[in-house]
Amino acid sequence: MSGPAPARPPLLEVHDLTVNFSGSDGVARAVDGVDLTVEEGETVGLVGESGCGKSVTALAILRLVEPPGHIAHGSSVRLGGRDLLALGAKEIRAVRGNHVALVFQEPLSALNPVLRIGNQIAEAIRAHEAVTRGTARWRAVEMLTAVGIPDAKRRASAYAHQLSGGMRQRVLLAMALACRPQLLLADEPTTALDVTIQAEILELLDGLQRKLGMAVLLITHNLGIVAERTRRVYVMYAGQIVEEAATEQLFAAPAHPYTEGLLAAIPRLDERRDRLQAIPGQVPPATAWPEGCRFHPRCPHAWAKCGTEMPPLLEVTPGHRARCWLVKEPERRKK
Repeated sequence: MSGPAPARPPLLEVHDLTVNFSGSDGVARAVDGVDLTVEEGETVGLVGESGCGKSVTALAILRLVEPPGHIAHGSSVRLGGRDLLALGAKEIRAVRGNHVALVFQEPLSALNPVLRIGNQIAEAIRAHEAVTRGTARWRAVEMLTAVGIPDAKRRASAYAHQLSGGMRQRVLLAMALACRPQLLLADEPTTALDVTIQAEILELLDGLQRKLGMAVLLITHNLGIVAERTRRVYVMYAGQIVEEAATEQLFAAPAHPYTEGLLAAIPRLDERRDRLQAIPGQVPPATAWPEGCRFHPRCPHAWAKCGTEMPPLLEVTPGHRARCWLVKEPERRKK
């Protein structure tokens, strides 16, 4: 009798990803030893404050980090078992947009201001598929319709500055999904949009994900979006993953004080507050990460060990890990 079939590897498997930037102030380790996975068809959240390394992680996955930044030796990014960091320039260009697509957080700067949006989408299609200009143009209009842009044929002839913020975000989605990628890296896809447009864009993304069967890595600082849209969450601070868990588990029982601080800062309709709760201090510069736990200067529970020894990701429960010594010494948690 044959045994059970071997488990399929994750669609995306990032191991020990480290990205350094060299400058006059020294070397900034913007991303430091990040491990994460995304399964086929899964939506995973990557959350944290601005400057923690989320966007650089997304750029590094597609090898879009430019000098003076570089991906450190020993890092690994595998898509369907293939190491993207080992591919040649031509091979990685074939992956971008075709197998993995990235939606940038600021559509006006991501779109070419002197090209009509239909031509930009058609150009992306022709870069990966052997189709005529006419076919690519028709596909571009089809994608604009799919992302909810009315009168798509006319809008395809518009320039980016002639569209609203919500429309431009839809154009970026149309461009990213034109070649039906396996994985979408959505970097703050609703930044600077009002809440009504945010909801429309997220509902649209959910529908397209189900239709195309793709996986999504949702990069955001908005925990409300994460709670509603993801299955698992990675919390990032100072270039490191400090907590990972199923979404429901993370919100019900956060184990890292930084995650607790993020959740406590969310406004609640059932509580009356004079001031919103905030995490004291600020993220330290990447050129001078603190010794030991990088959150300890801002942590209300820190003790001497936290300032000298870097905690690994410790198991809280199966599937839930946190980079905090309180996991092993919970009695030190201050009330």
